[in-house]
Amino acid sequence: MARWIGIDFGNVRTGIAYTDESERMAFPFATVPTAELMTVLERLINESPCRGLVLGIPNAWGVALGKAHTHSTEPILAFRVKLQKRWPDLPIELTDETNTSEEALQASIAGGMKKSKRSKKGALDNVAAAIILQRFLDNRNVTG
Repeated sequence: MARWIGIDFGNVRTGIAYTDESERMAFPFATVPTAELMTVLERLINESPCRGLVLGIPNAWGVALGKAHTHSTEPILAFRVKLQKRWPDLPIELTDETNTSEEALQASIAGGMKKSKRSKKGALDNVAAAIILQRFLDNRNVTG
C-alpha cells in the first residue's frame, strides 16, 4: 500500500502531514519554509510509495464551482499546477481547509502543548495539514 501526503500551503511556511500505509490515519510531519517545500516533498515521495497529494483550500466546494475565492485561493491553485507538472502521475486532491487552524489550536491544547510552543509561528501548520488530510480520508471512506 501507499500513503497520502497532506499539505497546508502558505506563502511563507507550509505544514505537511502523511497517512499510515493503510490510508486510515493522518499524522503531522513538519512545518517547512515554503521555499524548501518541493525538496521536502520530493524526499517524502521518493522514500515511501505515495498514493497522491491532498492540498487544503478555503471553501473547496465554492472553488470547485468557480466561486468563493479568498486571498489565498490563487496561490494554492498555482501551487497545485506546479505539483501536477512535477508529478503528473499522482492525483492532486483539493480538500476544504475551513477552520483547520482553529481545530489545530484546540487539538494542541487538548494534547498538552505549552502556550509558549503554540505561539511560535508555524507551530500548528503541520497539525492543520493532518486535519486536512484526515478530512480527505474520512470523506473518501464515506463516499467511496
